[in-house]
Amino acid sequence: MSTTGGFRLSRSEYKAIAQRMKAIQEQQIRIVRNMSRIKYKVAIISSKGGVGKSFVTASLAAAVALKGRRVGVFDADIHGPSIHKMLGLPTGLGLQARPDGTMEPATVPPGLKVVSVGLLLPMDEIPLIWRGAIKTGAIRELLAYVDWGELDYLFIDLPPGTGDEVLTITQLIPKLTGFIVVTIPSEVAKSVVKKAVSFAKRVEAPVIGIIENMSYFRCSDGSIHYIFGKGAAEDIAKQYGIPMLGKIPIDPRIREANDRGKIFFLEYPDSEAAKAFREIAEAVVKIVEEIGPKPPKWGPPADSESIEREGSS
Repeated sequence: MSTTGGFRLSRSEYKAIAQRMKAIQEQQIRIVRNMSRIKYKVAIISSKGGVGKSFVTASLAAAVALKGRRVGVFDADIHGPSIHKMLGLPTGLGLQARPDGTMEPATVPPGLKVVSVGLLLPMDEIPLIWRGAIKTGAIRELLAYVDWGELDYLFIDLPPGTGDEVLTITQLIPKLTGFIVVTIPSEVAKSVVKKAVSFAKRVEAPVIGIIENMSYFRCSDGSIHYIFGKGAAEDIAKQYGIPMLGKIPIDPRIREANDRGKIFFLEYPDSEAAKAFREIAEAVVKIVEEIGPKPPKWGPPADSESIEREGSS
């Protein structure tokens, strides 16, 4: 401590801070290099939990891959990773390390490259009790040291909310192509999911469109029942001026396929939900590759300075 009452860092403390800052700068350089080899970086977002976002991410990634694109999936949900299990990869499988310090993603049919914290945990029951700075560091290191190779699409499955992981991905990945928003039809979900679109507005990021999961249930007699309500995604799309990408019906076989680690629409290609995913994939590819995604037209004004402050606090 200095004689004036302030704190003074020792030489070793200065050195440690400088080394840490150098490591972070090197990781950011790696991230820029890795992401430059990926044409489109698409983040799947929903401020509300329990809307089936991971299922949508896995299914959409597979549907785009079947259109001849090279696709990767990055599970950025640190506390509740699940995509690896939906794609048939066991917890604790690990990632193949290389002598140069980089890691290879796991690969599953139809040629998807997959990275998830769940692959690095020894058991499902192990929680990661991490604060924001540690989570930010973990995401940065995965983005820096995973070698995705040349990809057409990287789909990033974000956790619920608009906190650390979501902000970290937005700030670290250069030229993020845009967000895809997922909701269910309920009014409660709609009120929360709007925050995700407003987040995109504030960080000046494009929104590719919105998907309504668990939209309706069709009985064997053909009648349709709106179990969770009706029209939430359409209301959000109209309010914010973003594309309505499609609606996924309720199908009990979706849960069964997820639990078995099978991609639903590949297991049941003739189902109504499978048809919906193929149409959504077609719409996403058209918007991303031909039209170009645009920011929402309505919402809180962009305030990059406040976002930076929040991210560094």
